Amino acid sequence: MSKKKNTNTKKNKVIVTNNKGESSKVKPTVSKRTTAAATSKTTQPEEMMFNRENYIYMLAGVGLILVGLALMSGGKMPSPDVWDENLIYGFRRTVLAPFVILAGLGLEVYAIFK
Repeated sequence: MSKKKNTNTKKNKVIVTNNKGESSKVKPTVSKRTTAAATSKTTQPEEMMFNRENYIYMLAGVGLILVGLALMSGGKMPSPDVWDENLIYGFRRTVLAPFVILAGLGLEVYAIFK
């Protein structure tokens, strides 16, 4: 193969010719790999990881967590001069609310692994 330089333009272009003097066109390469889109048409669609029951359990878990946070809220003293420890350290805030939050988190874990 011989190379001829075209000097008519400002940029030098290289033209590849074969032995006969004819210019040959180079064909673009084509990938032989199959794409994911091509293979998904032939395979069956996959089943979803979560179904309706899982989502119901997840929403119930989120609801339990929110109820536990609501049980933990409050605690404002009616008078700044009086300290009532039952408002802050009562059964509802120290035992019941954390238990409800942990139950909601447990329900979330169950919903994910089910």
